Amino acid sequence: MLSTLINFLKACWRPSDRYPYTGSDTAGKQDGLLWYKDLGHHLNGEFSMAVVQANMLLEDQSQIESGSLSFLDSGPYGTFIGVYDGHGGPETSRYVNDHLFQNLKRFTTEQQSMSIDVIQKAFQATEDGFLSIVAKQWIVKPQLAAVGSCCLVGVICNGVLYIANAGDSRAVLGRVVKSTGEVIGIQLSTEHNASIESVRQELHRLHPDDPQIVVLKHNVWRVKGLIQISRSIGDVYLKKAEFNREPLYAKFRLRDPIRRPILTADPSISTHELEPDDRFLIFASDGLWEHLTNQEAVDIVQNHPNNGSARRLVKAALQEAAKKREMRYSDLKKIERGVRRHFHDDITVVVVFLDSNLVSKASSCKGPNLSLRGGGVNMAAKTLAPLSTATEISSTTAATAATATAM
Repeated sequence: MLSTLINFLKACWRPSDRYPYTGSDTAGKQDGLLWYKDLGHHLNGEFSMAVVQANMLLEDQSQIESGSLSFLDSGPYGTFIGVYDGHGGPETSRYVNDHLFQNLKRFTTEQQSMSIDVIQKAFQATEDGFLSIVAKQWIVKPQLAAVGSCCLVGVICNGVLYIANAGDSRAVLGRVVKSTGEVIGIQLSTEHNASIESVRQELHRLHPDDPQIVVLKHNVWRVKGLIQISRSIGDVYLKKAEFNREPLYAKFRLRDPIRRPILTADPSISTHELEPDDRFLIFASDGLWEHLTNQEAVDIVQNHPNNGSARRLVKAALQEAAKKREMRYSDLKKIERGVRRHFHDDITVVVVFLDSNLVSKASSCKGPNLSLRGGGVNMAAKTLAPLSTATEISSTTAATAATATAM
C-alpha cells in the first residue's frame, strides 16, 4: 500500500514536456552571503541561479519568469530572464525587479505577441515609473536621483531569443561547433561602458559641444567624470536638469546645466533564432565578467553537470578575485558584506539551459507559471511605490541585508 502511494506521488511530481517544472522551483538556499538555486525547470529546459553579496546592501537583483508572457490565457508562452545591477543603492534595481516584467506583460497583452517594440516600451515604462518616484521623493530623499541600475533582459518566445541590455551586464551563448564538437562562447549583448572606445565615440557624437562628456579619472573612463555606464534605468540626475541641483549632494551636481539627457534608458536589442546547437545561455552582472572571460565561463558550464552551474561560476570568480589580492579563497569567504566590496562586486549569475524540443513547443505550452527572484527576496509588486518615506526604503533593504552574514 505504501509503495503504491509513493509511486503515485512520484508520478504526480514528475516533470513532463507539457509541464516542464513544478512548484519546488520556487525555493532557493542561503549560505552566508551566497544565495543559490542549483537546478530548476523553466518552460524551455533547466536553469541554475546564484547571487553573492559584497555591498552592505545587496544592489544586484534578478528574476526568472516562465509561463505566460502576457495577461491572456492564450499567451504567448515562454521564459523571461532579468539581471539588474544597481549602483548608488538598491532602490532602482528593486523597482525594476518589481515592475519591468509586469510592464512587458502589459504591452504583450496589448499587441498579443512578443516583439522588439514590446521590450522597448517595457523599458521606457519602467524608466518613467521610477522617474515619477524620484519626483515624488525629491524633497525628502533627493539622493534617490543618483541611484540607478543596469538592466539585462532575455526573452525566449516562439523559438526566438530576444536580448535587451542597458549597461554593462552580459549575456553569453554556449553553442556547439558541429565540425569539432567543442562549445564556444558567443557574446549576445551589447555593453554600454565608457571603457569601450565605441561607447566613448557615441557619447562624443551625441554631445559634440561638450569636450568633457567623457573623462579619464584615476585611469577609469567615466561619463562626466561620474559614472562608467552610458545607459541605465534611473540615474535621473544625469537625465533631467531639475534633478541636478540642490539638495542633491554636491559631488553629483554638474557645473553646467543639463541641456539634453546625458544618459539614456534605451536598451540595445537583438534577436536570435535558436538552433539545436545552442546549448545554454549565461546571464550575469559585470561582477562575474571582471574575473572570467566569456569562454572560461562557457567551459565551466559545459564541463560540469547542469546542477550547480551558476554557483560554480560564482565560486570561480571569487577564486580569481582572491588570487588577484594574493589571498586564500577560504579567507575571502570570511570577509563580511560591505568590506567585501573592496575585493569584488555583487555577482549575479543565471544559467539557462536550452532543450531544443521544449523550445519549439513552448510558445503554445500551457503550464503553471514559474516566478523566482535571485537572493530569495519575494516582495510585493508595489514594495517601492509610492515610497511614502525614506524610512520605508531603509527598513526594507536592511531587512534583506540582515539575513546575510560572512559567506
